[in-house]
Amino acid sequence: MTDEERLVKKAKKGEAEAFGLLYDHYVAAIYRFILLKVSHESDAEDLTHQVFLQAWQNIRSYRSKGLAFSSWLYRIAANKVIDYYRTKKKYVDIENVAEENLIDPSPSPQKKIEKDLNLSLIKKALKKLEPDQQNVLIMRFINDLSHQEIAQALNKSLGAIRVIQHRALKKLKELLYEQNQ
Repeated sequence: MTDEERLVKKAKKGEAEAFGLLYDHYVAAIYRFILLKVSHESDAEDLTHQVFLQAWQNIRSYRSKGLAFSSWLYRIAANKVIDYYRTKKKYVDIENVAEENLIDPSPSPQKKIEKDLNLSLIKKALKKLEPDQQNVLIMRFINDLSHQEIAQALNKSLGAIRVIQHRALKKLKELLYEQNQ
């Protein structure tokens, strides 16, 4: 049994300290995922809080099914983002995400400028993708989830996730090529 599994087991028994450790481990990744989807820091903070509140309230019903606890959290987060847009907005504006929230500061000013430029181009292209494509790319390449974890989080088959990723990368490549022309 892994440390995570032990913590989940304790949290399911009502141990707040164990859930706190899970929170500490996953809060930054869930926040980044949500921030890339909603683009406003205060909304991302609120939604992240809601994700963990819902997770704590429903921890007793959590079943691992052999996958990481993070898959369950990402599914809650994805649903919170969907609810957010149903009630507040009609589109994802990745353009306004503060870059310092997405990348670590670079030791070299030149590298920082290159990262900022690349990130800006990628954000412009990313916002043109379908929501499922955005979710898969963010989860896979920013939050480093496995295909299996993404499939569980988005309630799709493993094959569907691979197809979405393939199509999203192809479309992203085309969009980036167009931007550089």
